[in-house]
Amino acid sequence: MSNIRQEAPSPPLHSVSVAGVVVREDGRVLTIKRADNGTWEPPGGVLELAEAPEDGVRREVFEETGVKVEVDRLTGVYKNTARGIVALVFRCRVEGGHEQVTDEASAVEWLTPDEVTGRMAEVYAVRVTDALLDGAPQVRAHDGRRLA
Repeated sequence: MSNIRQEAPSPPLHSVSVAGVVVREDGRVLTIKRADNGTWEPPGGVLELAEAPEDGVRREVFEETGVKVEVDRLTGVYKNTARGIVALVFRCRVEGGHEQVTDEASAVEWLTPDEVTGRMAEVYAVRVTDALLDGAPQVRAHDGRRLA
């Protein structure tokens, strides 16, 4: 019998991302067309290790759109089970700045909720529609394409 202990495999790691659903006074929502893959999404990205979620949302929205936001509230938690990504989505309002195309966004547009559901994949459109609801944050899982 061997005295060598077998270590248990380490649990899978998760990445945490944040996204901002920025709602204008007229009800339109700030969206980006990603430069890398051409998909329409709410602005957001990976949360940095020492960064608070609300700070990450403000940073990501500004970096991708040029718009400065105030974070109102958490509206949903979404897990991509295929990639191990947990996304925290926050409803935000405009605080300053102005829309501009960036290295990460080939287009920046204010869309109506109907336009959002027409342009975005289901897993991103639901983040926007959930953020427009009142009440407790939604918790959902998806495989990267469809809700579970």
